[in-house]
Amino acid sequence: MSEPPPLSVPEARQGPGRMPHGLLESLDLVVARRTSGALPGDRRGAGLGAGTELAQLRPYEVGDDVRQIDAAATARTGEPHVRLHVPERTLTTWIVLDVSASMAFGTAERLKSDVAEGVVLVIGRLAIRRAGSVALMTYGAGRPRLLPPRASKPGLVALRRAVAEGVVPDGHSDPHALGQALARLRAVATQPGLVVVVSDFRDQEEWVRPLRGVAARHSVLAVEIRDPREHELPASGRLALVDPETGELLEVDTSRRGLRERFAALEAEGRAEVAKTFRRLEVAHVVLSTDRDWLRDLGRRLR
Repeated sequence: MSEPPPLSVPEARQGPGRMPHGLLESLDLVVARRTSGALPGDRRGAGLGAGTELAQLRPYEVGDDVRQIDAAATARTGEPHVRLHVPERTLTTWIVLDVSASMAFGTAERLKSDVAEGVVLVIGRLAIRRAGSVALMTYGAGRPRLLPPRASKPGLVALRRAVAEGVVPDGHSDPHALGQALARLRAVATQPGLVVVVSDFRDQEEWVRPLRGVAARHSVLAVEIRDPREHELPASGRLALVDPETGELLEVDTSRRGLRERFAALEAEGRAEVAKTFRRLEVAHVVLSTDRDWLRDLGRRLR
C-alpha cells in the first residue's frame, strides 16, 4: 500500500481571523445546549458519586464520608444519615475534520480550510471548558487519523498542531473518506457524546449511512463550509479549471449564459440535497462561508 500524501499548508492561507474573547464566552452555553442538548453535569454516570442529583438518603455506616452527612435528616431522625448522589459524567466532543484538497479553495477573505481551522479551535475550547474532553479525527489523506480524547490544555495543543498541518495536495483525495471516518468513529466512540463534522460535504458517496449510525448514539452537528464561487461561475470567458479532489482538468467557456445558469442550478440542487439529508437524519446543520464573519454566523445559527 502506498504512503498517503503529506499534508501541506496552502500558500493562500489567511487563518481564521480574529476570535474576540467576549464572543467566544457568549457561545459557551449556546453551543453546548443547542448541539448536544446537555452540558456536563446534565448527563448521568453509572453508580454513585459526587454529582448534584440525589440518589438515596440512608443511615450512616462506618467508612462513609462524613462530609456526606445530611444535617436535616440526622436532626429529624436522631440518627446520622448520609446523602448519596448520582455522579456527573463529563461530555466528550469528537471533531471530524475534512483535510481533503477541496478545503484549500477560497476566493473571498479566506480559504475554506481557514474557516474550518477556526471552527475546530472554537469547538475545542468550548469542549474542555467544564472538564470535558475533545478528540479529533482528520480524513481525506489516506486512513483517517485519530487523536484520542484529551482534556484541558493538552487537548487544545493537540488540536492546534493538527490543524496547522494543512490539507492534502490536489488530486489525492478519496471520495469515500468521510464514510470511512464516520465508520471508524462509531467503533471507537462507545459512550454518547457530541460529534462535530467540519467539511464542505462536496461528495455524498457512502457517508449517509455511517452518519445515521453515529447520530443514533451521539448528538451531531454538521458544519458545512462554502465559498461564493462554488455557487456560480463568473462571466470571464474561457477558463481552465482543476478539480482539486481528482486533479482533472476541465476547460469551460463561462461567457455562455446557459452554462452559468446550469452550473448554478446544479450547485443549488446539490446543496439542497445535503441539507435535506441532515434534516432527515435529525442532524443539526450550520452553513458558514469564506466571505462572511463565520464566528458570528456560527453563534447566530445556534441561538
